[in-house]
Amino acid sequence: MTQVYRIGLLGASKIARTAIIAPVRDDARFVVTAVAARDPERARAYAAEHGIASVADSYETLIGRDDVYVIYNGLPPAGHAEWSIAALEAGKAVLCEKPFARNADEARAMVAASTATGRPLIEAFHYRFHTVMRRAEELVRQGALGTLQRGLGEFSVQIPRTPSELRWSQDLGGGAMMDLGCYPLHAMRTLIGTEPEIASAHGNFRKGADARMRADLIFPGGVQVLIACSMVATAPIARLWLEGARGRLEIVNFIAPQMGCRFTTTIDGETLAHPTEGPSTYAAQLDHLYEVLTGAAEPLTGGADAIATMTAIDAIYGAARR
Repeated sequence: MTQVYRIGLLGASKIARTAIIAPVRDDARFVVTAVAARDPERARAYAAEHGIASVADSYETLIGRDDVYVIYNGLPPAGHAEWSIAALEAGKAVLCEKPFARNADEARAMVAASTATGRPLIEAFHYRFHTVMRRAEELVRQGALGTLQRGLGEFSVQIPRTPSELRWSQDLGGGAMMDLGCYPLHAMRTLIGTEPEIASAHGNFRKGADARMRADLIFPGGVQVLIACSMVATAPIARLWLEGARGRLEIVNFIAPQMGCRFTTTIDGETLAHPTEGPSTYAAQLDHLYEVLTGAAEPLTGGADAIATMTAIDAIYGAARR
């Protein structure tokens, strides 16, 4: 008989609708059983809208529930460390939204809590679990591109600046690099398989939060990579390309291949279009979560990987502010 895992939502968030609520409807292995928000009335309205059975009157109450096995932390980054650690210490597995934390120190504390409690802590980089990214990683690992030389990762989309838009709040952990740039940074780290040094970074800051960021990274072996992101883009773009001595790999819309994607390689002069079908990135994320919970797989994200991403983000902000 299939184990059913009950999920509690920290925050009545927009992202939980796409990341958890929608894919769980088609996945009998999970059920969203409760939600908590700072405003109980908002939580009740959210539960009614999405057919969630229970509302917890506080984050603490939700984390302490015996009928909740997994906590999905969809709070702003400022709430990731505090509440993920509390959930882990309450014996829950945690799926925490990206970016993992506000900085590397918080990330290290979260990973230490996961290690101490023995409970899984996964970062919700949903793109990472899709067949497109897994295939791209496999090709690079096999040496299909030859010795790596240079690359680019970009994710830009317009995010209107409003008083309620959390991604424009530095205090809450917002900013283009935190919300958007973390994706291409993580993807390039994943593909290349080593950690970069930050050669330079340039940001456009508005009341503390970066509207745009670009950073020049150098990976071991002299691999040069440009990371770019913007919350004030005139048109959305999400692409990766990585070039080596034998050829080049390019993915257009690596973030959500289910919404349209082009994945090509040109190796030794031959161009090949690779399949992009598969479950949605969020369904793939649930698949991976289930494998981790049942002991069939080790987490692909979180742990040392999350600490390394936040360390690089810290360094990018440091370079840009200098």
